[in-house]
Amino acid sequence: MKKPTKTLAVIMQRRALQNRWQNEAWEPWSVLESEEPEGAARLLVDEPGIAQWLHPGFELTLHRDEAEGYYMNVSADEPRVFVLWRMEGDRGIPLQVTASYDEGGRWLDGGHSVDSVPMPPEIFAWVGEFVEMNYRPEPKQRIKPRSFVHPKDRVGR
Repeated sequence: MKKPTKTLAVIMQRRALQNRWQNEAWEPWSVLESEEPEGAARLLVDEPGIAQWLHPGFELTLHRDEAEGYYMNVSADEPRVFVLWRMEGDRGIPLQVTASYDEGGRWLDGGHSVDSVPMPPEIFAWVGEFVEMNYRPEPKQRIKPRSFVHPKDRVGR
């Protein structure tokens, strides 16, 4: 069975900084649904102090074993798409995208540059539908209050 996949484009932004150590900052600015295949980045905005490039052809594939990470994301106040990126020469280049909190966290734990951008409404609806079909939260285990545990069994708790 084919996994649900959407093709996205990532917009990377370069901002000028007024800073003695660094004169610019790179960051993912947004993602959008786009059927455009992977290809060269295109300059979209070139104004004083700011420039944006469109990077097409990123696949956002949903995996059942990441369903809990998607659930945590779509149930958050501000759902996000996480973008793994790195500097190549003097440019910020996106490498991968995910909608899973867990996968984004693993990327960060691995020491990668990861930033998040707001999740577009159409992606939110698609991920939310996947979560509804594929995720059931584990029932919470009730923890007995210590007063109900026999005193000899309280040691080590």
